[in-house]
Amino acid sequence: MTIWQQLFTRRMAICIFTGFASGLPLYLLLNLVPAWLRTEGVDIKTIGLFALIQFPYTWKFVWSPLLDRFVLPLLGRRRGWMLLTQICLLVAIICYGFVSTSGLLPPNVTWEPLFLGLKYPVFEWQSVVAFLTHPITVISFLLAFLSATQDIALDAYRRELLADHELGLGNSVHVNAYRIAGLVPGSLSLILADHLPWATVFLITSLFMLPGIAMTLLVSEPHRASPPRTLREAVVEPFHEFITREGLQSALLILAFLFFYKLGDSLCTALATPFYLDMGYSMTDIGGIAKIVGFWSQVIGGLLGGIWMLKIGINRALWLFGVVQIIAIVGFAWLATKGHQDSIGAVERVNLAWVIGLEAFGVGVGTAAFVAFIARSTHPAYTATQFALFTSLAAVPRTFVNATSGWLVEGMGWTSFFVLCVVLALPGMLLLLKVAPWHAGTSAQQE
Repeated sequence: MTIWQQLFTRRMAICIFTGFASGLPLYLLLNLVPAWLRTEGVDIKTIGLFALIQFPYTWKFVWSPLLDRFVLPLLGRRRGWMLLTQICLLVAIICYGFVSTSGLLPPNVTWEPLFLGLKYPVFEWQSVVAFLTHPITVISFLLAFLSATQDIALDAYRRELLADHELGLGNSVHVNAYRIAGLVPGSLSLILADHLPWATVFLITSLFMLPGIAMTLLVSEPHRASPPRTLREAVVEPFHEFITREGLQSALLILAFLFFYKLGDSLCTALATPFYLDMGYSMTDIGGIAKIVGFWSQVIGGLLGGIWMLKIGINRALWLFGVVQIIAIVGFAWLATKGHQDSIGAVERVNLAWVIGLEAFGVGVGTAAFVAFIARSTHPAYTATQFALFTSLAAVPRTFVNATSGWLVEGMGWTSFFVLCVVLALPGMLLLLKVAPWHAGTSAQQE
């Protein structure tokens, strides 16, 4: 089969639907819910607290063994969980239209002196309980939990569906569909909100879960491995199998690689918008260039990354795409050396477009190879648990390390900060010598 014949197969079409179903709930939480709360007069502190609802995405490996062990009575081990979570997600999104934002307030907090001028927060627990038990908070956390659980099932199904040589292309298609799904709550739903009541907007948005439900009902179960016989086996064996597969040292190297490979790139973009503003660009410049150039560069990068992996294999793709990511970070450092521009003209906008486009392209190709590597590293019998563990570990830098970016920029300045990001990207590249050697395979078929 030619590359284009491999792209237009039934399995690749399924990956489009898995990506779209996976991305819609997350982008709803990140884009639509904050916009709704703000238009309803909720203060910015309360909206900021809703970042904590991403907690289930980081810890989904904790309950992932349940999806490996237990088979629901309908549709099979993977499709049963997919259908259940998708129906629940559709209902949860609709529920937003039946609750009010009144009474949604941030917990009361006072700052007590500690030492050397430092203070620590003291929360009024009644206000904490009131915030946590508010219907919007409950629905949002439930939505995040269901979304993370759906991701466990979809990732496991996709890994078992695709042959090893299809992992690169299949996962790049999935990631691109994931990003395209963000256009629904992040664009279409926001436009509808200017003309329709919010209850109607959430109802229409929820209907975009129907393609995923239809896909789940129409596809077949992969049946690549039998489920674990006991819950203990489902919890212990995925870790035991991973450690004993090639030894403890190899397992630790893979885990370290998962942590470091995207670290520099993730930290680099943590404060991208404030950086552009500090360089003198307007919100219109940022919004137009980031939305158009950035989005399509990611989509094209992800698609090309999958196609190239069919030719060069996952190992070499990780090397080449990792270099692209580092070059993209260097682009940010180059833009930072120009400092604040008092007058923004065509040349400055072209510079910004190149930097955003290159970074987004690097994210597209790098993510395609990275997700394919994660999929390849799982065992068919414990796909759900191992895939959830690896993706959770990969999310740690984005969740915790990025929280330090503001202090780093304040202490170092933008140029030194981006140089540091380049340095932090190097350990992941060096670990490729052990976890994905260049000469280990020359094509996806060999891998």
